[in-house]
Amino acid sequence: MKRIMILSGAGLSAESGIRTFRDHDGLWENHDVMKVCSTQGWIEDHHLVTRFYNDRRRDLEFKEPNHAHKVLAQVEHDYRGRVMHPTQNIDDLMERAGAKDVIHLHGTLTDLRCEACTETFAVGYAPQDGNEQCPNCGNKRVRHNVVMFGEAAPEYSHIQEAIRHCTLFIAIGTSGTVIDIVPIAKAFKHSILIDPKRQETASKFDPHSYIDEYFGHFIQKKASEAMDEMTEIIKDHMDSR
Repeated sequence: MKRIMILSGAGLSAESGIRTFRDHDGLWENHDVMKVCSTQGWIEDHHLVTRFYNDRRRDLEFKEPNHAHKVLAQVEHDYRGRVMHPTQNIDDLMERAGAKDVIHLHGTLTDLRCEACTETFAVGYAPQDGNEQCPNCGNKRVRHNVVMFGEAAPEYSHIQEAIRHCTLFIAIGTSGTVIDIVPIAKAFKHSILIDPKRQETASKFDPHSYIDEYFGHFIQKKASEAMDEMTEIIKDHMDSR
């Protein structure tokens, strides 16, 4: 059976006004990434990190899903049970567009996680004061549900699962910096890359200079502008024998 793997990144939500995770100067919303998104930063200053994610939630509350979110949610609906969508994004815009089965590889802004029992629970966009109590075990070792540098990302196992079971790979809004998409593309006979810019491969020893050279289709457009072309390719793939 034909199945689709979609791997999305910050470029998917950029058109909704959400800043990319990491700017070229190593900052995230004018903060040193290692101070607000690392285990060491969390140990050194709980309050700074808590305020930072409060600001991210507050900002997210007023953002809306864009056309690309809505089309991807429709693809999931049209091919129910045949789409795996791991995303590097921590926002909830795919869910607000109607998606049900998105896998958040790096966690979710709108949830908190208990470090004692690992339970996650929704808080929406409400600010947190750092003294929250886990509704499951009552412990107060509660934190943001975002994977930090220095931590394992257990949801990454879904990437290998998708590679094993899917027949079409779509990379959208990801430059391949955090997750190298070249080896994934190599594992697929059919693939689509959506990116407004050509991205260079990570290694100078790579036989190709650009990531798009490993994909069957390269749509050099912003995510929302690429949807018509993408859905045509998906339909052709899923309908073919």
